Amino acid sequence: MPADAPTILATSGGRKPGRFTRFEFGALTEFAIELSVVDGSTPRNCLLATAVGDDALTIAQFYDMARVRGVQGSHVLSFPMPNVADVTAHLLDQDVVWVFGGSVAGLLAMWRLLGYDDALRTAWQAGVVLTGVSAGSICWHTGGTTDSFGPDLQPITNGLGFIPYANGVHYDSEPQRRPLFQHLVAAGTLPTGYATDDGVGLLYRDTDFVEAVTEVDGKAAYLVERGEHGTAVETRIDPRPL
Repeated sequence: MPADAPTILATSGGRKPGRFTRFEFGALTEFAIELSVVDGSTPRNCLLATAVGDDALTIAQFYDMARVRGVQGSHVLSFPMPNVADVTAHLLDQDVVWVFGGSVAGLLAMWRLLGYDDALRTAWQAGVVLTGVSAGSICWHTGGTTDSFGPDLQPITNGLGFIPYANGVHYDSEPQRRPLFQHLVAAGTLPTGYATDDGVGLLYRDTDFVEAVTEVDGKAAYLVERGEHGTAVETRIDPRPL
């Protein structure tokens, strides 16, 4: 069954070291599966690893995670060409679409070139749960901060815009992230946005923020708004533990 409303879980996490495989799904990805309201059937989870150039190891590790979890895994390629005849139909047949991190600028360019942006919007509006980490979080928003162009972070402002907010990821683990995100919101380069420490996710229903959730104790989410006189106002959001 699809979710009962268009649903996005945008995260700075979602996988963890595995017992028998290199990685396993973390609590955030498990929550995305729960949100998809799968009942009595094997959950179907599709990986898009566009942001790492469809890296073969990333894809193989995803199938290991899916096998251990008992999930029916699939993936959609962008390089060297799509690997399914109808991407929209394939995504509509999923319960969850999980987007891996990497270059959000490259991801957005390839998706638009191949029409995956429209396919993902169709799936989202039909109730397929969209989730992802890092680049796979920023992409659903209007923009955020990215290392797509090099080690000095830069703004990205051409996100898909399914969610009408900016998005900051890795807020507590990469020292450039927080000050640049605040600066961009203060300057009006980015709109009001939500940011996540590592291990935290943001749940949106339709285009509304519902709650923050976490798979790591002590972490937080943040609302960052433009204040007076070119300042940013940051409000901590304590997430619900999963």
